[in-house]
Amino acid sequence: MNIHKFVMPEIIFGNGAIHQVGESCLRLGATNVFIVSDPGVIEAGWLDVVIKSCKQVGLKYTTFYDVTINPKDREVEKGCEMYIQNECDSIIGIGGGSPIDVAKAIAILVTNGGRIHDYEGIDKIKNPLPPQVMIPTTAGSGSEVSQFSVIVDTVGQKKMTIISKSLIPDIAIVDPETLSTKSAHLTASTGLDVLTHGIEAYVSLAATPLTDVQAKNAISLVAEHLRPSVASKINKEAKTNMAMASLQAGLAFSNAILGAVHAMSHAVGGKYPILHGDVNSILLPYVMEYNLLASPKKFADIALFLGIDIRGMSYMEAGKKAIEYVKNLTMDIGAPQRLSDIGLEKEEIRKMSLIALHDACMITNPRDITVEDIEEIFRKAW
Repeated sequence: MNIHKFVMPEIIFGNGAIHQVGESCLRLGATNVFIVSDPGVIEAGWLDVVIKSCKQVGLKYTTFYDVTINPKDREVEKGCEMYIQNECDSIIGIGGGSPIDVAKAIAILVTNGGRIHDYEGIDKIKNPLPPQVMIPTTAGSGSEVSQFSVIVDTVGQKKMTIISKSLIPDIAIVDPETLSTKSAHLTASTGLDVLTHGIEAYVSLAATPLTDVQAKNAISLVAEHLRPSVASKINKEAKTNMAMASLQAGLAFSNAILGAVHAMSHAVGGKYPILHGDVNSILLPYVMEYNLLASPKKFADIALFLGIDIRGMSYMEAGKKAIEYVKNLTMDIGAPQRLSDIGLEKEEIRKMSLIALHDACMITNPRDITVEDIEEIFRKAW
Protein backbone atom coordinates (compact mmCIF):
# COMPACT_ATOMS: atom_id res chain seq x y z
CA MET A 1 0.00 0.00 0.00
CA ASN A 2 1.24 3.48 -0.87
CA ILE A 3 1.54 5.88 2.05
CA HIS A 4 0.88 9.55 1.30
CA LYS A 5 1.88 12.50 3.48
CA PHE A 6 0.32 15.94 3.16
CA VAL A 7 1.39 18.92 5.24
CA MET A 8 -0.23 22.35 5.52
CA PRO A 9 -0.70 25.26 7.94
CA GLU A 10 -3.89 26.55 9.52
CA ILE A 11 -5.52 28.62 6.76
CA ILE A 12 -7.75 31.69 7.18
CA PHE A 13 -9.24 32.63 3.79
CA GLY A 14 -11.61 35.43 2.78
CA ASN A 15 -12.14 39.15 2.28
CA GLY A 16 -11.02 41.02 5.40
CA ALA A 17 -9.03 38.04 6.76
CA ILE A 18 -5.92 40.23 7.06
CA HIS A 19 -7.49 41.94 10.10
CA GLN A 20 -7.09 38.67 12.04
CA VAL A 21 -3.29 38.80 12.00
CA GLY A 22 -2.83 40.27 15.49
CA GLU A 23 -5.18 37.81 17.14
CA SER A 24 -3.55 34.95 15.18
CA CYS A 25 -0.10 35.88 16.53
CA LEU A 26 -1.51 36.09 20.03
CA ARG A 27 -2.90 32.55 19.73
CA LEU A 28 0.61 31.33 18.92
CA GLY A 29 2.01 32.89 22.10
CA ALA A 30 3.65 35.90 20.42
CA THR A 31 4.44 39.06 22.40
CA ASN A 32 6.97 40.84 20.16
CA VAL A 33 6.57 40.24 16.41
CA PHE A 34 9.07 40.82 13.61
CA ILE A 35 7.19 41.95 10.48
CA VAL A 36 8.88 41.37 7.12
CA SER A 37 7.54 43.31 4.13
CA ASP A 38 8.75 45.27 1.11
CA PRO A 39 8.38 48.83 -0.28
CA GLY A 40 5.52 47.84 -2.64
CA VAL A 41 3.44 46.41 0.22
CA ILE A 42 4.04 49.54 2.29
CA GLU A 43 3.01 51.78 -0.62
CA ALA A 44 -0.20 49.76 -1.07
CA GLY A 45 -1.05 50.33 2.61
CA TRP A 46 -1.13 46.68 3.72
CA LEU A 47 1.70 46.99 6.24
CA ASP A 48 -0.31 49.67 8.07
CA VAL A 49 -3.25 47.27 8.31
CA VAL A 50 -1.02 44.59 9.86
CA ILE A 51 0.54 47.02 12.34
CA LYS A 52 -2.89 48.29 13.39
CA SER A 53 -4.09 44.73 14.00
CA CYS A 54 -0.98 43.97 16.10
CA LYS A 55 -1.41 47.16 18.13
CA GLN A 56 -5.05 46.38 18.84
CA VAL A 57 -4.10 43.21 20.71
CA GLY A 58 -1.13 44.76 22.50
CA LEU A 59 1.70 43.18 20.54
CA LYS A 60 5.10 44.86 20.32
CA TYR A 61 6.50 44.88 16.80
CA THR A 62 9.55 45.65 14.65
CA THR A 63 9.32 46.16 10.86
CA PHE A 64 11.86 45.12 8.26
CA TYR A 65 11.32 45.90 4.59
CA ASP A 66 14.77 45.84 2.98
CA VAL A 67 13.65 43.08 0.60
CA THR A 68 14.07 42.93 -3.19
CA ILE A 69 12.66 40.65 -5.90
CA ASN A 70 14.61 37.38 -5.91
CA PRO A 71 15.63 38.05 -2.27
CA LYS A 72 19.29 37.85 -1.28
CA ASP A 73 21.30 36.15 1.44
CA ARG A 74 22.49 39.53 2.79
CA GLU A 75 18.87 40.67 3.27
CA VAL A 76 18.25 37.57 5.40
CA GLU A 77 21.36 38.24 7.49
CA LYS A 78 20.39 41.88 8.04
CA GLY A 79 16.85 40.85 9.10
CA CYS A 80 18.24 38.22 11.45
CA GLU A 81 20.39 40.84 13.22
CA MET A 82 17.38 43.16 13.64
CA TYR A 83 15.19 40.32 14.98
CA ILE A 84 17.79 39.46 17.63
CA GLN A 85 18.53 43.11 18.55
CA ASN A 86 14.84 43.79 19.12
CA GLU A 87 14.33 40.55 21.10
CA CYS A 88 11.46 39.41 18.88
CA ASP A 89 9.79 36.05 19.49
CA SER A 90 7.67 35.50 16.34
CA ILE A 91 7.51 36.47 12.70
CA ILE A 92 4.97 37.83 10.19
CA GLY A 93 5.68 37.86 6.47
CA ILE A 94 3.45 40.03 4.28
CA GLY A 95 3.84 40.42 0.53
CA GLY A 96 4.65 38.29 -2.46
CA GLY A 97 7.03 35.36 -2.38
CA SER A 98 10.05 37.55 -1.61
CA PRO A 99 9.08 38.90 1.85
CA ILE A 100 7.55 35.54 2.85
CA ASP A 101 10.66 33.60 1.78
CA VAL A 102 12.88 36.10 3.64
CA ALA A 103 10.68 35.83 6.76
CA LYS A 104 11.07 32.04 6.70
CA ALA A 105 14.83 32.29 6.17
CA ILE A 106 15.16 34.73 9.09
CA ALA A 107 13.15 32.29 11.21
CA ILE A 108 15.73 29.59 10.40
CA LEU A 109 18.75 31.67 11.39
CA VAL A 110 17.39 33.11 14.66
CA THR A 111 16.90 29.64 16.12
CA ASN A 112 19.47 27.55 14.22
CA GLY A 113 22.38 29.98 13.70
CA GLY A 114 25.03 29.84 11.00
CA ARG A 115 24.51 31.17 7.48
CA ILE A 116 21.45 30.64 5.31
CA HIS A 117 23.69 28.77 2.84
CA ASP A 118 24.05 25.96 5.43
CA TYR A 119 20.38 25.02 4.94
CA GLU A 120 20.26 24.67 1.15
CA GLY A 121 18.71 21.34 0.16
CA ILE A 122 16.29 19.11 2.01
CA ASP A 123 15.73 18.77 5.78
CA LYS A 124 18.84 20.58 7.07
CA ILE A 125 16.97 22.49 9.84
CA LYS A 126 17.46 20.97 13.30
CA ASN A 127 15.86 23.34 15.86
CA PRO A 128 12.19 24.47 15.96
CA LEU A 129 11.44 27.85 14.39
CA PRO A 130 9.60 30.76 16.05
CA PRO A 131 5.85 31.07 15.38
CA GLN A 132 5.21 32.16 11.78
CA VAL A 133 2.14 33.89 10.30
CA MET A 134 2.26 34.60 6.55
CA ILE A 135 0.01 36.87 4.48
CA PRO A 136 0.34 36.75 0.66
CA THR A 137 -0.54 39.91 -1.26
CA THR A 138 -0.13 38.32 -4.70
CA ALA A 139 -1.90 35.32 -6.20
CA GLY A 140 1.41 33.75 -6.97
CA SER A 141 4.14 32.15 -4.93
CA GLY A 142 2.14 29.88 -2.59
CA SER A 143 4.96 30.37 -0.08
CA GLU A 144 2.45 31.06 2.70
CA VAL A 145 1.55 27.34 2.75
CA SER A 146 4.73 25.70 1.42
CA GLN A 147 7.78 24.01 2.90
CA PHE A 148 10.06 26.04 0.60
CA SER A 149 12.20 29.15 0.95
CA VAL A 150 14.19 30.31 -2.08
CA ILE A 151 17.05 32.75 -1.46
CA VAL A 152 19.78 34.07 -3.80
CA ASP A 153 23.39 33.21 -3.02
CA THR A 154 24.90 36.52 -4.15
CA VAL A 155 28.46 35.17 -4.46
CA GLY A 156 27.49 32.00 -6.35
CA GLN A 157 24.83 33.95 -8.31
CA LYS A 158 22.26 31.20 -7.93
CA LYS A 159 19.03 30.60 -6.07
CA MET A 160 19.27 28.29 -3.07
CA THR A 161 16.21 26.10 -2.56
CA ILE A 162 15.61 25.28 1.10
CA ILE A 163 13.02 22.55 1.74
CA SER A 164 11.85 21.54 5.21
CA LYS A 165 8.57 20.85 6.99
CA SER A 166 9.81 23.38 9.57
CA LEU A 167 9.19 26.09 6.97
CA ILE A 168 5.45 25.47 6.80
CA PRO A 169 4.00 28.52 8.57
CA ASP A 170 1.75 28.04 11.59
CA ILE A 171 -0.99 30.20 10.07
CA ALA A 172 -1.56 31.42 6.50
CA ILE A 173 -3.92 34.37 6.10
CA VAL A 174 -5.19 34.70 2.52
CA ASP A 175 -7.19 37.86 1.85
CA PRO A 176 -8.26 38.34 -1.81
CA GLU A 177 -8.72 42.10 -1.18
CA THR A 178 -4.92 42.51 -1.12
CA LEU A 179 -4.82 41.59 -4.83
CA SER A 180 -6.71 44.76 -5.82
CA THR A 181 -3.54 46.89 -5.54
CA LYS A 182 -1.45 44.90 -8.04
CA SER A 183 -0.61 46.07 -11.58
CA ALA A 184 -1.77 44.08 -14.61
CA HIS A 185 1.83 42.98 -15.27
CA LEU A 186 2.35 41.67 -11.73
CA THR A 187 -1.09 40.00 -11.79
CA ALA A 188 -0.15 38.24 -15.05
CA SER A 189 3.33 37.24 -13.86
CA THR A 190 2.22 35.86 -10.50
CA GLY A 191 -0.82 34.16 -12.05
CA LEU A 192 1.40 32.29 -14.50
CA ASP A 193 3.54 31.21 -11.54
CA VAL A 194 0.36 29.70 -10.07
CA LEU A 195 -0.34 27.84 -13.33
CA THR A 196 3.24 26.55 -13.39
CA HIS A 197 2.90 25.32 -9.79
CA GLY A 198 -0.31 23.48 -10.66
CA ILE A 199 1.02 21.85 -13.82
CA GLU A 200 4.44 20.90 -12.39
CA ALA A 201 2.88 19.48 -9.21
CA TYR A 202 0.38 17.45 -11.26
CA VAL A 203 3.05 15.75 -13.41
CA SER A 204 5.66 15.53 -10.60
CA LEU A 205 7.14 12.16 -9.73
CA ALA A 206 6.06 12.84 -6.13
CA ALA A 207 2.39 13.59 -6.99
CA THR A 208 -0.26 11.78 -4.93
CA PRO A 209 -4.09 11.72 -4.96
CA LEU A 210 -3.90 14.34 -2.18
CA THR A 211 -1.83 16.74 -4.29
CA ASP A 212 -3.62 15.96 -7.58
CA VAL A 213 -6.96 17.33 -6.39
CA GLN A 214 -5.32 20.63 -5.36
CA ALA A 215 -3.35 20.92 -8.61
CA LYS A 216 -6.43 20.14 -10.72
CA ASN A 217 -8.51 22.83 -9.00
CA ALA A 218 -5.71 25.40 -9.31
CA ILE A 219 -5.27 24.79 -13.06
CA SER A 220 -9.03 25.04 -13.71
CA LEU A 221 -9.35 28.26 -11.67
CA VAL A 222 -6.44 29.91 -13.50
CA ALA A 223 -7.90 28.96 -16.89
CA GLU A 224 -11.19 30.62 -15.99
CA HIS A 225 -10.11 33.62 -13.93
CA LEU A 226 -6.57 34.81 -14.80
CA ARG A 227 -7.59 36.78 -17.90
CA PRO A 228 -10.35 38.75 -16.11
CA SER A 229 -8.08 39.26 -13.09
CA VAL A 230 -5.40 40.84 -15.33
CA ALA A 231 -8.07 42.93 -17.08
CA SER A 232 -9.54 44.52 -13.93
CA LYS A 233 -8.25 45.42 -10.47
CA ILE A 234 -11.79 45.54 -9.09
CA ASN A 235 -13.13 42.22 -10.37
CA LYS A 236 -13.75 40.64 -6.97
CA GLU A 237 -14.83 37.27 -8.33
CA ALA A 238 -11.63 36.95 -10.38
CA LYS A 239 -9.43 38.05 -7.43
CA THR A 240 -11.08 35.61 -5.00
CA ASN A 241 -10.73 32.73 -7.42
CA MET A 242 -7.10 33.55 -8.23
CA ALA A 243 -6.33 33.75 -4.50
CA MET A 244 -7.86 30.30 -4.12
CA ALA A 245 -5.93 29.02 -7.16
CA SER A 246 -2.67 30.28 -5.67
CA LEU A 247 -3.45 28.68 -2.31
CA GLN A 248 -4.35 25.31 -3.83
CA ALA A 249 -1.36 25.31 -6.19
CA GLY A 250 0.82 26.11 -3.16
CA LEU A 251 -0.57 23.13 -1.25
CA ALA A 252 0.00 20.93 -4.31
CA PHE A 253 3.61 21.85 -4.97
CA SER A 254 4.59 22.04 -1.31
CA ASN A 255 3.79 18.34 -1.10
CA ALA A 256 4.52 17.11 -4.65
CA ILE A 257 7.50 19.43 -5.28
CA LEU A 258 8.03 20.86 -8.79
CA GLY A 259 10.09 20.22 -11.94
CA ALA A 260 12.34 21.57 -14.67
CA VAL A 261 10.54 24.92 -15.12
CA HIS A 262 11.34 25.95 -11.56
CA ALA A 263 14.84 24.46 -11.59
CA MET A 264 15.65 26.51 -14.72
CA SER A 265 13.82 29.60 -13.46
CA HIS A 266 15.79 29.51 -10.20
CA ALA A 267 19.02 29.44 -12.22
CA VAL A 268 17.96 32.55 -14.17
CA GLY A 269 16.66 34.39 -11.09
CA GLY A 270 19.95 33.87 -9.25
CA LYS A 271 21.73 36.17 -11.71
CA TYR A 272 19.07 38.41 -13.25
CA PRO A 273 16.65 40.73 -11.37
CA ILE A 274 13.68 39.40 -13.35
CA LEU A 275 10.24 38.52 -11.97
CA HIS A 276 10.11 34.77 -11.26
CA GLY A 277 6.69 34.46 -12.92
CA ASP A 278 7.96 36.10 -16.13
CA VAL A 279 10.70 33.47 -16.47
CA ASN A 280 8.23 30.67 -15.70
CA SER A 281 5.73 31.92 -18.28
CA ILE A 282 8.38 31.76 -21.03
CA LEU A 283 9.79 28.36 -20.04
CA LEU A 284 6.54 26.55 -19.20
CA PRO A 285 5.35 25.60 -22.74
CA TYR A 286 8.85 24.41 -23.75
CA VAL A 287 9.26 22.25 -20.63
CA MET A 288 5.72 20.87 -21.16
CA GLU A 289 6.76 19.88 -24.71
CA TYR A 290 9.84 18.12 -23.32
CA ASN A 291 7.94 16.33 -20.53
CA LEU A 292 4.91 15.29 -22.64
CA LEU A 293 6.54 11.98 -23.58
CA ALA A 294 6.90 10.99 -19.91
CA SER A 295 3.20 11.16 -19.03
CA PRO A 296 0.85 11.76 -21.99
CA LYS A 297 -2.20 10.79 -19.88
CA LYS A 298 -1.44 13.46 -17.27
CA PHE A 299 -0.99 16.12 -19.95
CA ALA A 300 -4.30 15.06 -21.49
CA ASP A 301 -5.84 15.54 -18.02
CA ILE A 302 -4.33 19.04 -17.91
CA ALA A 303 -5.99 19.85 -21.25
CA LEU A 304 -9.29 18.79 -19.69
CA PHE A 305 -8.69 20.98 -16.59
CA LEU A 306 -7.98 23.92 -18.90
CA GLY A 307 -11.44 23.48 -20.44
CA ILE A 308 -10.38 21.92 -23.74
CA ASP A 309 -12.72 19.45 -25.43
CA ILE A 310 -10.44 16.43 -25.93
CA ARG A 311 -13.05 13.95 -27.20
CA GLY A 312 -11.65 11.79 -30.00
CA MET A 313 -8.05 12.83 -29.31
CA SER A 314 -5.15 10.61 -28.29
CA TYR A 315 -3.37 11.51 -25.05
CA MET A 316 -0.46 12.98 -27.03
CA GLU A 317 -2.80 15.11 -29.18
CA ALA A 318 -4.63 16.38 -26.09
CA GLY A 319 -1.33 17.13 -24.37
CA LYS A 320 -0.23 19.21 -27.36
CA LYS A 321 -3.51 21.14 -27.15
CA ALA A 322 -2.72 21.95 -23.50
CA ILE A 323 0.69 23.33 -24.53
CA GLU A 324 -0.94 25.43 -27.25
CA TYR A 325 -3.46 26.75 -24.70
CA VAL A 326 -0.68 27.84 -22.32
CA LYS A 327 1.14 29.67 -25.14
CA ASN A 328 -2.07 31.50 -26.10
CA LEU A 329 -2.82 32.41 -22.49
CA THR A 330 0.62 34.00 -22.02
CA MET A 331 0.09 36.05 -25.20
CA ASP A 332 -3.44 37.10 -24.23
CA ILE A 333 -2.30 38.59 -20.91
CA GLY A 334 0.82 40.28 -22.29
CA ALA A 335 3.43 38.07 -20.66
CA PRO A 336 6.95 38.10 -22.16
CA GLN A 337 7.46 35.44 -24.84
CA ARG A 338 11.25 35.05 -25.18
CA LEU A 339 14.14 34.94 -22.71
CA SER A 340 16.00 37.40 -24.97
CA ASP A 341 13.14 39.90 -24.41
CA ILE A 342 13.81 39.95 -20.65
CA GLY A 343 17.57 40.36 -20.91
CA LEU A 344 18.98 36.82 -20.69
CA GLU A 345 22.34 36.69 -22.49
CA LYS A 346 22.80 33.69 -24.78
CA GLU A 347 26.35 33.04 -23.57
CA GLU A 348 24.98 32.42 -20.05
CA ILE A 349 22.87 29.41 -21.14
CA ARG A 350 25.53 26.74 -20.48
CA LYS A 351 26.20 28.04 -16.96
CA MET A 352 22.46 28.36 -16.23
CA SER A 353 21.91 24.79 -17.44
CA LEU A 354 24.57 23.37 -15.12
CA ILE A 355 23.06 25.21 -12.14
CA ALA A 356 19.52 24.08 -13.05
CA LEU A 357 20.59 20.44 -13.31
CA HIS A 358 21.50 20.40 -9.60
CA ASP A 359 18.44 22.31 -8.34
CA ALA A 360 16.32 20.35 -5.84
CA CYS A 361 13.21 20.84 -8.03
CA MET A 362 14.78 18.79 -10.84
CA ILE A 363 14.57 15.59 -8.75
CA THR A 364 10.80 15.31 -9.30
CA ASN A 365 10.72 16.26 -13.00
CA PRO A 366 8.80 13.43 -14.76
CA ARG A 367 11.28 12.94 -17.63
CA ASP A 368 15.00 12.19 -17.24
CA ILE A 369 17.01 15.25 -18.20
CA THR A 370 20.65 15.99 -19.02
CA VAL A 371 22.51 19.29 -19.08
CA GLU A 372 22.34 19.16 -22.91
CA ASP A 373 18.55 18.76 -22.76
CA ILE A 374 18.28 21.79 -20.47
CA GLU A 375 20.50 23.83 -22.83
CA GLU A 376 18.26 22.86 -25.74
CA ILE A 377 15.12 24.02 -23.87
CA PHE A 378 16.82 27.31 -22.95
CA ARG A 379 17.85 27.86 -26.59
CA LYS A 380 14.30 27.16 -27.85
CA ALA A 381 12.96 29.71 -25.34
CA TRP A 382 15.66 32.30 -26.05
